[in-house]
Amino acid sequence: MTPPKKPPENAAPNDPPTPGFRSGLTNYGDAGFSLFLRKAFIKGAGYSDNALNRPVIGIANTGSSYNPCHGNMPQLIEAVKRGVMLAGGLPMDFPTISIGESFAQPTSMYLRNLMSMDTEEMIRAQPMDAIVLIGGCDKTVPAQLMGAASAGLPSIQLITGSMLTGSHRGEVVGACTDCRRYWGRYRAEEIDTAEIDEVNNRLVASVGTCSVMGTASTMACIAEALGMTVPGGASPPAVTSDRMRIAEATGAQAVQLALSGLSIDKILTAEAFHNAMVVLLAIGGSTNGIVHLAAIAGRMGIALDLAELDRLGRNTPVLVDLKPSGQHYMEHFHAAGGMGTLLRELRPLLKLNALTVTGRSLGEEIERVGAAFKQDVIRPLNNPIYAQGGIAYLQGNLAPGGAIIKQSAASAALMEHEGRAVVFKNLEDLALRIDDLNLDVQAEDVLVLQNIGPLGGPGMPEAGYIPIPKKLALQGVKDMVRISDGRMSGTAFGTIVLHVMPEAALGGPLACVQTGDRIRLSVTRREISLLISDEELARRIAAAPATRPSAKRGYRKLFLQSVTQADQGVDFDFLQAPPPKDTP
Repeated sequence: MTPPKKPPENAAPNDPPTPGFRSGLTNYGDAGFSLFLRKAFIKGAGYSDNALNRPVIGIANTGSSYNPCHGNMPQLIEAVKRGVMLAGGLPMDFPTISIGESFAQPTSMYLRNLMSMDTEEMIRAQPMDAIVLIGGCDKTVPAQLMGAASAGLPSIQLITGSMLTGSHRGEVVGACTDCRRYWGRYRAEEIDTAEIDEVNNRLVASVGTCSVMGTASTMACIAEALGMTVPGGASPPAVTSDRMRIAEATGAQAVQLALSGLSIDKILTAEAFHNAMVVLLAIGGSTNGIVHLAAIAGRMGIALDLAELDRLGRNTPVLVDLKPSGQHYMEHFHAAGGMGTLLRELRPLLKLNALTVTGRSLGEEIERVGAAFKQDVIRPLNNPIYAQGGIAYLQGNLAPGGAIIKQSAASAALMEHEGRAVVFKNLEDLALRIDDLNLDVQAEDVLVLQNIGPLGGPGMPEAGYIPIPKKLALQGVKDMVRISDGRMSGTAFGTIVLHVMPEAALGGPLACVQTGDRIRLSVTRREISLLISDEELARRIAAAPATRPSAKRGYRKLFLQSVTQADQGVDFDFLQAPPPKDTP
């Protein structure tokens, strides 16, 4: 553990060990009066001088009736407070924005940067020596890590935890891969209205985040890989005693962070992001994880290299057998030993010197993991479920800035494919025509959806999981090659090319694709190409110059004038940090 800070030379014997309530004083023009007034008001809530002289631990409360992923927030806060007080600190919880994935319009990604700003500014505005960030739903964990990275205070992440699995007619089910699977069956008229209503009551068995390796679970694993959680913090389900004990331990560790002054910049290093990329690949994680990692790294002045991610992927197999890339659920991952078991297998591929919030290195934490035991959820390196990492990076004239595909959740038969493009100009066009039984489309065609990128969406919605046209769904077609400049849920599956850069709204080549064009996908060659001549492509681009979307007022105006592309994390350009001084 990093040793506690030494008190100042002129400190009085009874001075508190950390700045606590003396930090960040309100500007009244008289610092002494500011502290006097602050103490007077907080004493109105019943606090004593003894309490106010302890390290102050902020607790970011993201509970909301609109966010069932955070439905255990009251219990988590109480457990964190218990841990803080047992370790000699003073817990102070406060609210921030909460983003519920299926409740946020137009898309939760649109609000992630706003939540990050809220988190950062509340950390800066209020006196605290360390911060506990409680989040779970897809965009909340990255938003909190982004905000905390910018604020620079000692920080620790607490994951809300995954929901329990349900059961439908004897089959184990869980959100949200099975949501998509059953909805696909309903659209194909394989099941009726009575059964889709029945399964709707079974898919989500408790509060908590999705029970598969979707974005929420991916970010939980990434947070632990980054060193930002206590060991074992990623996997306990939301409604278990394990999760409550993790919360208590998180509160206690936050006090140690406050005393040691171990700030977040010592944790979120280039080595930590290397480890996070390895874990992302090995868990068959959500493609959204790339965008969020790029945004968090950007707050530290570190550029995430997608080509390096692809190089790592060629040597990092998928080891975790969870849906949508495998068969199991998060509660099974936890029972198999969770991240401790996985990190032990990945040890040869990791930067073991990376520091964690415990003050110990990742290598030291792996040494502390208990003995291995027999299980079939987390495979050894020499027996993976997929030989390469779950995500591949593509380039070509259709995506000069790059694109990605979740190869571990794609159809093997479509990984090398050439087909005729069927183009949808935007979400409205897609909704209007996708279920038209007269749509001119065949199973071997390539579906292309334009204008759902960071600007075009706006907010890069998860519409890249383009539905199989109803005409083909009724014929039993389950997968097609689909291409867009948007995202898809981490719970989704299929042969889907995403994050095409530059996006169509910026005049990228994707905007020039016409129905009838031929498109080639080769995952082996990491290629996504529009099969027209360079001259024809240049002519089309020149004929339709793009105008950056804009808005007249409010957050939408700020978003559209400031948001970056997927490779920079879809963050606001003014929130990114300059590269560290020792970066060449």
